[in-house]
Amino acid sequence: MCSMTKGVFTLQVTPFTKDLKLDEPGLRILIHRQIESGVHGIAPLGVTGENPALTEAEVDRVVEIAVDEAGGKAKVAPDTCSNNLEQTIDRARRYAKIGADYVVVFAPFLVLPTQAGLIDFYLRTADAVPVPIIIHNAPARVGVNLEHKGYQRLMEHGNIAGTKDGKKELDHLAKLLHMARDKEFEVFTGKDTTAYPMMAFGGSGMFSVAANVVPGVMRGIADLCLAGKLEEARAIHYAYYDLFAALRLETNPMAAKAALSLMGLPGGPLRPPLTGLNDPNRETVRSLLAEKGMI
Repeated sequence: MCSMTKGVFTLQVTPFTKDLKLDEPGLRILIHRQIESGVHGIAPLGVTGENPALTEAEVDRVVEIAVDEAGGKAKVAPDTCSNNLEQTIDRARRYAKIGADYVVVFAPFLVLPTQAGLIDFYLRTADAVPVPIIIHNAPARVGVNLEHKGYQRLMEHGNIAGTKDGKKELDHLAKLLHMARDKEFEVFTGKDTTAYPMMAFGGSGMFSVAANVVPGVMRGIADLCLAGKLEEARAIHYAYYDLFAALRLETNPMAAKAALSLMGLPGGPLRPPLTGLNDPNRETVRSLLAEKGMI
């Protein structure tokens, strides 16, 4: 069985220039800031990283920059973000060759596979990829949910290290933790608002949008929870909860990019079909950042 690093993995945004080109220097600045803040992992190329809007050459370049900037100080776990098995395996193998430590595998979207189809998709991918894979279960995004029976089957595979689960229901997460309690399988939440409560249940960490903006805060919550200092972690969770929620306004990563731009960091515009955050929501984000002394 494979083991996986616990803690906070930043769902890294992909900055673009004004003419919507990949902002490579900006990406390096953002990832360097993450490494300096001590996050445990960088997770580029998910929804937060606007993967569907990138070319294959850009996808590879993002992974190259992430691996280079991480420099072994943090794990790198890019997302395949594809519903095509051949493309998923091809991307995962390329990521591994570049130097990624893990590969996150999105549940196939749009096609609405059965549970048997989901299980087969993950097993085929895990068999074909030379680094551990992480399940990415996000039913609100893909239209299909990996159910607990499917998880039970996949937890037995030696090359499936864990899951990034985007469901907010704590009973769902609690059951996953119960199922994984005697297995080498890590359960992470994909939502910042559930990071503290899920880790208080015994979860392994979070894949975090908010870490783009407050990496040190998310590292603090993770470290405190893993050390059993739940009261201290809870205080931070409550102090930043409104910001966590605001960074999901409209469609991710619109609010995260707005926050970075307000902070003078390389957020940049979004590629179509995504748009910039509307003015009222941008003001909400600005107000919360100002409240925390961040702008």
